[in-house]
Amino acid sequence: MKSREGGVGGVGATDTTFDVVERIGEDGEARVTELAGELGLAKSTVHNHLQTLRRRGYVVQDGDEYRLSLRFLHLGQRVRTRLPAYQLAHDKVTKLAEQTGERSQFIVEEHGRGVYMFREFGSDAVQTDSEIGKRIPLHATSAGKAILSALPESRVDSIVERHGLERYTDRTITDEAELREELALIRDRGYADNRGESTNSLWAVGAPVRAPDGSVLGALSVSAPGQRMKGERVRSELPDLLLAVANELELNVRYA
Repeated sequence: MKSREGGVGGVGATDTTFDVVERIGEDGEARVTELAGELGLAKSTVHNHLQTLRRRGYVVQDGDEYRLSLRFLHLGQRVRTRLPAYQLAHDKVTKLAEQTGERSQFIVEEHGRGVYMFREFGSDAVQTDSEIGKRIPLHATSAGKAILSALPESRVDSIVERHGLERYTDRTITDEAELREELALIRDRGYADNRGESTNSLWAVGAPVRAPDGSVLGALSVSAPGQRMKGERVRSELPDLLLAVANELELNVRYA
């Protein structure tokens, strides 16, 4: 088996292909020279991987620039439609956005990260970086902490060990003992909050959604600027609404 740099066959070559795909995805579009420099690979190696991806329909070449093709969108959509509660969750996200006027979302856990499956913007919602498929830290978001609170302790241990507790703002929980206390509180009251822990001035409330067997399907959440998340709205109005909608979704999944 040849090395990654060789770009021919084997696990190393597969790893390199995904490095190329992920880098183009981050940059939007890229040239061979740019990719080679960023990845520390020979230009010939990068070119070979790009041509394979182009032939298979996964990248589009425009002059000397390459971008990912819409084939990824097709594959992602097929994956999403096969997840439990797909259409039911979408309906509830729309309902939350309409009733609150804010941004709402449904997030699932995959490989220890949260993944945006759906998000909708209400009439007063602020535009933030929450594109579908984006991966987010679980410990620094309301939906993520809601999911963690519903996972077995052993799974939480493995996620923290793998990803750590990175700081995003001065409010992010970076101490494991503090996170455990927070998760216990979330289990007790049924919902999680995020008071500027992932993005300064952006607050959120989230609630887990469970499958009929008790496992966690994901979490619903509502996000808004901190100045709009004060008083009874953040203490009871939004938590009560989220818990009610999460319960509706759980019942719909059970009897679908």
